[in-house]
Amino acid sequence: MENLPLSVFILSSIGKILIIVHLLLIGVMAMIWSERRVSGWMQDRLGPNRVGFQGILQPVADGLKFLFKEDLIPNHVDKPLYVLAPAMLLVPALVTVAVVPFGSSITILGHEIPLQIADINIGILYILAITSLGVYGVVLGAWASNNKYSLLGGLRSSAQMISYELTLGLAIIGLLMLTSSLSLREIAKAQGAYPWHWNFLIHFPAFLAFTTAMFAETNRLPFDLAEAEQELVAGYHTEYSSMKFAMFFMAEYMNMIVGSAVVVTLFLGGWHFFGLETMGGPVWSGIISFGIFFVKTAIFLFVFIWVRWTLPRFRYDQLMNLGWKFLLPVALSSIVVTGALWISTGSRLVVGIGNVVAALIVVSIVARMLVMETPEPAIQDNDSRLTPTALDATE
Repeated sequence: MENLPLSVFILSSIGKILIIVHLLLIGVMAMIWSERRVSGWMQDRLGPNRVGFQGILQPVADGLKFLFKEDLIPNHVDKPLYVLAPAMLLVPALVTVAVVPFGSSITILGHEIPLQIADINIGILYILAITSLGVYGVVLGAWASNNKYSLLGGLRSSAQMISYELTLGLAIIGLLMLTSSLSLREIAKAQGAYPWHWNFLIHFPAFLAFTTAMFAETNRLPFDLAEAEQELVAGYHTEYSSMKFAMFFMAEYMNMIVGSAVVVTLFLGGWHFFGLETMGGPVWSGIISFGIFFVKTAIFLFVFIWVRWTLPRFRYDQLMNLGWKFLLPVALSSIVVTGALWISTGSRLVVGIGNVVAALIVVSIVARMLVMETPEPAIQDNDSRLTPTALDATE
């Protein structure tokens, strides 16, 4: 990218930005359709199938519905922040994708153009920094709504995001130690073409911790405590309607797409797959590498939908226990074990085995400690009625 003439660099960058933004918007529409169709399949029903072939135009109908809905702004809200909040959630989701490599490179008119908008040497830090800004959109939208349910949803979301961001950042430290780079392109290249060299095997506990934390960061089930409809009506977006309401969900789906792309880049080999990405010459190799990356990302997005319709929502105390008492110790143990074993042995196989063993030990110790902290069963007196002490224990 540094060797490109300035005019070619500017034109290629503009082209890549337009293509990626449009692909993200199309991806949001595809995810809306996929979520509803896959959920129908999992629940043994049809799902949307009236608008277009197999309901393929249902996202267009939904978009038109939101577009023509009356845009109500309640009198009691803080109007500037109320209007700004959806954009503060949507913009970070859009700009995060700038550093994600979605393929190798493609040669056009003798110029080799990397399939990445910006290859900065601190790409992973950029992603962590920008994604952490998304919580401001949720919190400001909740606070500006001047609604108790919205405020509770915003507080839940802020505590959840801050808690799981720690795991999100710590889980990739071991990976960065072995790669010796913060550039996402270099991380993808270092993994090579074959799955047994990819980071998800070497850092399997960190991979699970990172993926779980990403679910929590995107507020998806079973971590959607911020918008739990049985408790908070709709959570932080209770007072929103029309396109402002739609922007919150566009941001959620964009975060899912970008998060899946980041997981594919960090742990699943990026655009590599058994050397297929090198076939076909300077043009087709780039197209094939993009296709491989696209398929991997789509598979991971299916996992998002699969988990949503498989697991029930956590209680809030379970959510916090999982983040602080399980995932965080696993991520920390991954850092210590990776550093110690890599320095002493220099073997990725040994590091991978050590990470799994250490994670099992940590989880066993934490689980045992939690069992020991479980309160004793309620004590009953001779009249078979709960005493005040037993009632307190039950509550």
